[in-house]
Amino acid sequence: MVGFSIRPAGPADGGFLADMLVEAANWRSGATRPRHVVLGDASHAAYVAGWQRPADRGVVAVDPEGRPVGAAWYRLFGADRPSQGFVATGVPELIIGVRPLWRAQGVGRGLLRALTEDARSGGYARLALSVEHGNFAHELYRSEGFAVIASANGRDTMVRRLR
Repeated sequence: MVGFSIRPAGPADGGFLADMLVEAANWRSGATRPRHVVLGDASHAAYVAGWQRPADRGVVAVDPEGRPVGAAWYRLFGADRPSQGFVATGVPELIIGVRPLWRAQGVGRGLLRALTEDARSGGYARLALSVEHGNFAHELYRSEGFAVIASANGRDTMVRRLR
């Protein structure tokens, strides 16, 4: 694979973030759920609905021609509408997705590091995520300082301290 670069995500990237949410939901080989099924699930749709709210931040990896190949973003959720990896009010939850051909090329790690730095510079003390058991990205998250704080329903909630 050729190189990639990372740019900030903007309001026009909402459709691509939805694509990457579908990629993230379909990480398991042979168990592909159609886009309308993933985005029709309220627990998934909450990660992209109304992008870009004031506290939403994200980054997009692009190939040398400027085509997006992956994205990572975070959102804040309230206790009244918790997400899959909800930890506490004021702790953003990270979502990440990479096109299959770009996986295992350093794109996910680059996105994760860029977004973690964004959250740190934004004053957040922690960053959370939810990952299904068996997902190959689990090791990436551990290697970047995320630790499991809860496990239920086949998912781990992981947190990284930023300060």
